[in-house]
Amino acid sequence: MTARQQPAANRRALPAAAIFLILFASLWLVHLPVLGLPYFWDEAGYFIPAARDILLTGDLIPHSTLSNAHPPLVMLWLAACWKLVAYTPVVTRTAMLLVAAFGFTALWLLARRVANAQVATATVTLTALSPVIYSQSAMAQLDIAAFALVLWTLYAYLCERRWMAICFAALAAVAKETTVAVTLTLAAVDLLCWLLGRCKPGLAPEGGALTLRQAQGRLRGTVLPGTLAERYELPRRTLAQCLAWLLALLPLVAWYAYHFHRTGHVFGNPDYLRYNVGSTVTPLRIALSFLLRIWHVAGYMNLFVLTAAAPLLLWDSRRGGRPANAGGAPPIAAKVRVLLLLVVLAQVAEFSIVGGALLARYMVAAIPLVILLSVDLIRRYAPEWTWWIAGCAAAFVVALFFNPPWFISPEDNLTWVHFVEMHQQAARYVERHYPDQRILTAWSASDELNRPFLGYTTRPLTVVRIENFSAEEILRAAQQPDSFDAVVAFSTKFEPPRSFFRIPNSTEIMTRYYDFHQDLPAAAIAHILHGRVVWQASSPGEWIAVIEIDKIRLAKR
Repeated sequence: MTARQQPAANRRALPAAAIFLILFASLWLVHLPVLGLPYFWDEAGYFIPAARDILLTGDLIPHSTLSNAHPPLVMLWLAACWKLVAYTPVVTRTAMLLVAAFGFTALWLLARRVANAQVATATVTLTALSPVIYSQSAMAQLDIAAFALVLWTLYAYLCERRWMAICFAALAAVAKETTVAVTLTLAAVDLLCWLLGRCKPGLAPEGGALTLRQAQGRLRGTVLPGTLAERYELPRRTLAQCLAWLLALLPLVAWYAYHFHRTGHVFGNPDYLRYNVGSTVTPLRIALSFLLRIWHVAGYMNLFVLTAAAPLLLWDSRRGGRPANAGGAPPIAAKVRVLLLLVVLAQVAEFSIVGGALLARYMVAAIPLVILLSVDLIRRYAPEWTWWIAGCAAAFVVALFFNPPWFISPEDNLTWVHFVEMHQQAARYVERHYPDQRILTAWSASDELNRPFLGYTTRPLTVVRIENFSAEEILRAAQQPDSFDAVVAFSTKFEPPRSFFRIPNSTEIMTRYYDFHQDLPAAAIAHILHGRVVWQASSPGEWIAVIEIDKIRLAKR
């Protein structure tokens, strides 16, 4: 589908290279306080070890962690940056900000093409302030690369640069495999255009009679010549052009073939596959996940302030008979709006079926499209639309710093910063006081204490691993008191101080379908394991504690 011709003002705008430099400098400055922080959660658990393995050995298959069969493009990018500069968190996070700036450049160009420069600026600003995307922009994970390459794919597609779009789709697939949903959506749209291009409007099907509406249209002379694609101003497609999208899948297929050759598994280790696919395909879980994914793209982290305002303004304007704002560019073309909504829904549907954890970051390639469509509606129907955008931006900033009264993932706003800082302090305390002792803890602290290259300790400490700090796990550990000497306990799930919107049986549903568990408080863990809390720290919704076991305390005497 081709967007409208750009206005003359758009053609005089800054070139893409200048936009990229401005965006990168802005992103780097607003992320400056977090650039030196050690790695968080999945960064520490998979992506940094996998990239480091490439740096040290050149092997695309990680050996310091179990392979999840994620395509290697992001890890290759990080290894190259470390090779050229240095292996430090600042270099890592700057490298990811370069990727984010690349994606924001595509978003600005895309929004300018389908709307105008004002809409593009507002869309990029709101997207950059969106808490989930702000946090992911500096994280060494796959999602911000998917965000960037999907947006470039869409921009090239709307510019009718087919082979460029296919190349970006291929890169997106080897950055994160789940982007194939976007590629297949664009292929399906092209296939529909091809089918409509073969259908003649107003003509009876072969061997059939005209319908009453078709006959009336012919009598009135309102049936237009040509195909349905021409009638609705859809681009003409050939079958070869539709099938060309399959070329974008070849690099991903080649990666899986190579992974199978090296490991004997196509889609990663069996536990990973079972958690992310095998255990997720049940009707109730898919339905619940679909609703939660809609929330992630349309309401999460104060996004509802924007997405609710847009249709309300449209409804109010039409109810009052007021026309849309005059003097601006025309609205985004209907066929482009439909395309963008299809891309969003494809990702919502995909992540309702796959993905063991309901992480909001999986939707970062869909969120900017929702923001773009909402900004376009507000521009058309709000009396002082720039003030509405400013209000939405303020709501996003509030969500970035303050947690809502329900469960979130710490990486969805700046809560992850508090998590990392507390774990840094605990690791230093343990390294100073228990350097040669066995430390009972759960992931991700087990990797933080055992892998100095993650930035938490200066030497590897001996760890004894448990799954979490639920009552079952702690009681099981208490049966083997001689296997550990101290404990680093922490909240493995964000726990809101006050939880509203409690749904009946929600705990049972979350436990059954989403691996939910309740961590015991530090005092209860110390009591069960016959120890005492010697150090602890907390922030809203999170805590961490070091527990000294009685035998260590007696030995010190």
